[in-house]
Amino acid sequence: MKQRKILLSLITDKNDYQCEQATSARREADRLGVSLEIIYADSDPLRQSSQLLDAIFGKGVEKPDVILCAPAGTSMSQVAQAAVSAGIGWGVLNRDADYLAGLRRNAKVPAFVVTTDQTEIGRIQGRQFGVLMPKGGNVLYLQLPSGSAAAQARTEGMMSAKPGNVNIRTLRAQWTEESAFNAITTWLQLSTSHEAKVGLIAGQNDSLALGARRAFEAGTNGPEKEYWMGLPFLGCDACPESGQQWVKKGWLTASVVLPVTAGVALELAVRAVEAGSQPVQQTVIKPKSFPALESLTAK
Repeated sequence: MKQRKILLSLITDKNDYQCEQATSARREADRLGVSLEIIYADSDPLRQSSQLLDAIFGKGVEKPDVILCAPAGTSMSQVAQAAVSAGIGWGVLNRDADYLAGLRRNAKVPAFVVTTDQTEIGRIQGRQFGVLMPKGGNVLYLQLPSGSAAAQARTEGMMSAKPGNVNIRTLRAQWTEESAFNAITTWLQLSTSHEAKVGLIAGQNDSLALGARRAFEAGTNGPEKEYWMGLPFLGCDACPESGQQWVKKGWLTASVVLPVTAGVALELAVRAVEAGSQPVQQTVIKPKSFPALESLTAK
C-alpha cells in the first residue's frame, strides 16, 4: 500500500508556536506511519503561494495527498481550489476559510479547517488587561501583520473585552522576536515615547512580548529603564518550552495558551483520505489564560 504523503506549510521557523506545530505534526506522522514534508514561508504570502503551487503543479515531484497550510496572509482560496482540482486534499490551520463550503460541494478529497478561536484569544488578553490594570491606563500593543486574519480577530476580541478605561496604542511587527525588538527600538527613538504613560506592554504572540522586553532593557537606562522593566509584559501562544517558561521565570506576566492544531489536522486528513470521506468542515479548539485569571487577580 502506498505511503500517504502530507505537506505542511508553516509561516516561519523563527516563532515558537510554529515550531510547536511542526513538532506536533511530526509526532502524529510517525504514529500514523505517513510521510511528512514541512516547508516555511518566511512570513511571505507570495513565497508561500509559490511554494504550494510548485508542489501542486511541479513536474518531476511526488505530489502530496493532502496540503495542510497555516496561511501567512490571505486564506489562499485560489491555491486551495488548485489543490482540490488536482486531487490534493486541503486543510487550513488557525484561521477561517469562508470559501470551504463551496469547495467541499464537489470535492473528492478532504477540505477542512482546524483552528483555535482567535477572537477568544483576544478576549482573554483583554480580560487580562482589566485584571492587571484595574484603574485603567494605556497599553502598548504589538500587532501581527495587517494581512493576518489572526491579528484582526485577536484585535477585535481584545477590543470587545478590555475595560473602557484601558486605551490601546498600537505598533506593527512581524511574527518574530527580532521584529518586535526592532519596532520598539525605533519607537524609543521618538521623543514622545519617553513621555508616554504606558501601564502594560502586550504582544499578539509571546515572541513579540519578549522582543519588546529585550528592546526596553537594551534601549533605556536609569529610572526610565526601571520604569519600563517594572511593567507587565503579556503575550499569546504559551508553548510549554518557551512562553510558559518565560511566565514562570517572570520575563512575561501572562500569556494565552494556543493548543497546537497541526497534529489534529494531520490525523483528520489521513483518516479522511483512507476512508474516502470528508472531515467536519471546521474543528475549533479553545484557548485559555496562562496563568488562570484568578491567579492574575491574586498577583
